Amino acid sequence: MLKIVIADDHPLIRKGLKQILGESLYIEKVEEAGDGEELMGLLRKGTYDVVVLDISLPGKDGLELLKDLKHQYPTLPVLILSIQPEEQYAIRALRSGASGCLNKASAPEELVAAIRRLASGGTYITPTVEELLLKDLKRTKGELPHQSLSDREYQVFILLASGKTPSEIACKLSLSVKTVSTYRARLLEKMGLKTNAELTQYAFKHGLIR
Repeated sequence: MLKIVIADDHPLIRKGLKQILGESLYIEKVEEAGDGEELMGLLRKGTYDVVVLDISLPGKDGLELLKDLKHQYPTLPVLILSIQPEEQYAIRALRSGASGCLNKASAPEELVAAIRRLASGGTYITPTVEELLLKDLKRTKGELPHQSLSDREYQVFILLASGKTPSEIACKLSLSVKTVSTYRARLLEKMGLKTNAELTQYAFKHGLIR
């Protein structure tokens, strides 16, 4: 009987995932968390077999939260869910300790298969993520400028490249506009670029946005 935590800031998503898992797996309990603080509180109170973690949470984002979680609970399997293309997050999530990555557009059967795999001690890699991993292995470390960005810088980079304004990014990431501008200046310098248009061109060229 599995004990699972679903961390997602959308109640309808949590309810839907909970229903899918309850209909397809032997479940003892499925707990829900709307943000990172609530998730960590649940983990402190009980033991679980798998955490299903949305990469976009209010406050501390999923990648930062994943690092904290794996530091405190290194053996706890974490499945990352996201509406974003896998190119934007999968490699970083796996490097940070995730046991699997899955797009929210995936079929329910794929979610069930992923949970089964993680609960049995394995990892779950989709063909898309497998291809990304193979490409990453062929690269030398630091070959591409965006690989030198911190997780937060990378987040801001992707949002800027996707056409978001500093105000929109600040709201989404719970940061001040000034802080977003600081991240923007830092990542432009690291990547050797000057404008948002160049960021967008770079992101398209390397398949980081669609």
